[in-house]
Amino acid sequence: MLLGTVLVLLLAGAAPASAHAALRGTDPDDKSVVKQAPRHVTLTFTESVGLLDDSFRVFGPDQRRVHTGEATHADGRSDTARVGLPGKLAQGTYTVAWRVVSADSHPVSGAFTFSVGKPSATTGQIDTGPAEDPLTGGLHDAARYLAYLAAALLVGLAAFALLCRPADTSPLRRPLVAAWWTLLGSTVVLLLLRAPYETGTGPAGAFDASALGRTLAGRPGEALLARLVVLLLTAAFLIRLSRRRGSGERPAALAIGTALAAALALTWAAAEHASAGIQVPLAMASSVLHLLATGVWLGGLVALLLTLRRPAGDHLPEVVPRFSRIAFASVTVLAVTGIYQSWRGLGSLSALTGTSYGRLLLAKLAGVAVLLLVAGYSRRWTRRIAAPAAVTRAAVHERVPQPVGAPAQPEEPEGSQEPEEPQERRESETPGASAEQPSAFGASAEQPSAFGASAEQPSVSDAGGDTRRLLRRSVLVEVAVAAVVLMITTVLTGTLPGRAQAEAAQQAPAGALPPTTQATVPFDTGKGSVTGRGTVQVTLDPARVGENGVQAVVYGSDTGLVVVPEVRITFSLPSRKVGPIDAELTDVGGYFGTNSVNLPLAGNWTMKTTVRVSDVDQVSVERKVRIAP
Repeated sequence: MLLGTVLVLLLAGAAPASAHAALRGTDPDDKSVVKQAPRHVTLTFTESVGLLDDSFRVFGPDQRRVHTGEATHADGRSDTARVGLPGKLAQGTYTVAWRVVSADSHPVSGAFTFSVGKPSATTGQIDTGPAEDPLTGGLHDAARYLAYLAAALLVGLAAFALLCRPADTSPLRRPLVAAWWTLLGSTVVLLLLRAPYETGTGPAGAFDASALGRTLAGRPGEALLARLVVLLLTAAFLIRLSRRRGSGERPAALAIGTALAAALALTWAAAEHASAGIQVPLAMASSVLHLLATGVWLGGLVALLLTLRRPAGDHLPEVVPRFSRIAFASVTVLAVTGIYQSWRGLGSLSALTGTSYGRLLLAKLAGVAVLLLVAGYSRRWTRRIAAPAAVTRAAVHERVPQPVGAPAQPEEPEGSQEPEEPQERRESETPGASAEQPSAFGASAEQPSAFGASAEQPSVSDAGGDTRRLLRRSVLVEVAVAAVVLMITTVLTGTLPGRAQAEAAQQAPAGALPPTTQATVPFDTGKGSVTGRGTVQVTLDPARVGENGVQAVVYGSDTGLVVVPEVRITFSLPSRKVGPIDAELTDVGGYFGTNSVNLPLAGNWTMKTTVRVSDVDQVSVERKVRIAP
């Protein structure tokens, strides 16, 4: 199942991941026409972004690349990216391709155009640079999934051994070591693939020493490097834990193990969605708790499954209920932190079905619902296994102690309701018993393992054996569903949250129209020709009270520039009974424009655009635009 999941991620890796950062605006505006050549190009994002050596590529009207300066942050703001342009730019349309790295470690890229003087026709395909290499993206996604899976197993197996205290932990030893090595290997792969993943190049870029140096200087690289350090400390802790004797060190081991697990989870929280956006400290704390609860529950399920596969022992009725209580607490933590993270990522209920993030979240919630349903059956079998143990403990408390040297009690007749408890167990429950106790990850040589008990030791009855088989099957289904949920979670962490998407779409506070400087007006005269249907790109500058400039560029149905006889734009403010004010556009060669439209009041104006494509064919379309004070 794990191999199949990795193959699916590899084959589906061709689709670029959507990052947390979204483009909020550009200067110059996309498809705008400016009278004078700008001195620089500035992008504004919804969160802080990191810059690459090749973050900007600017191409002129002749499709040749324009020499630019070094990419920097505008005015020291980390949510902006700026590049300087040459002093003189020729008249025509320019294409700007950009690529940055969002604060949650995912690269995001795009392109836009602007025109100097007037638009120019562009022919051919402009190479705006790589978006994402499919092989690099697939390997990176597979390594991310393996890292999540290995971390859950590592935390869950160790927590199961320390908190549930099984008598024989030998079944957990190999999976624990395998989880540690898998997490180490996947982290190294992620560290090496970081540079080509950011730049969108092939995996060969992983062996570039200078690129690796840049990776280690960035926050994602620092988080991965910190994860390697925590893994080395975890290895030392596990080795020491496997050699300890007695239970006196258990509180210290729990404290150290919890600190290491929290540090491990923090390496994810510091470089993903929780590290950007609103309420970052609270979001990071919630993310750490969410990851720890996931590991304790899902990794503990694997540990329980391995334990149930061993022959029945007299400690099983105690271990299973312990894990059941721990799993219930983990699910509670997951529910609380999951609700908060969903609210933080979505921003609104409409985003639940209207965005990719929301739809993936619904898929994850459906998987978790199935997981909880199966867990309900597991708890039923858990109660049946725990019931005989409760009866036995009650019988032990009621048993009358015998004086030292007293003759042995006669054997109970067959079919007795209270079978005699094994001598080994009575000794282990007596204060001051032998100091030789089983270690956390290997039973003591002086004491037989509960799961490796001899045939003379009592075992679970046949009915109990049936219950164990049913519990084992339900836990196996839980593990399978959990692997699918973890895969959805991996994809979810690389998807643009609904809140960020809404922030990118709006340019003004909620409840108000954005202070628009550009509007796209589609038109359709009912004619099937290229000029009979298309869009008008209207730029209103500066969209404030007073004198404004208006430029209108007409695109046909094939998205190419077209020439029409007339474009007329009027503005009216119905709430104040002002207008219509005719912009009196004139044909200035390729587009229509004017620099003398006086809009005297602030508010939400109605812009009516009329496009005449022939002597008898024209159409009018209205749009709302906001004029700022």
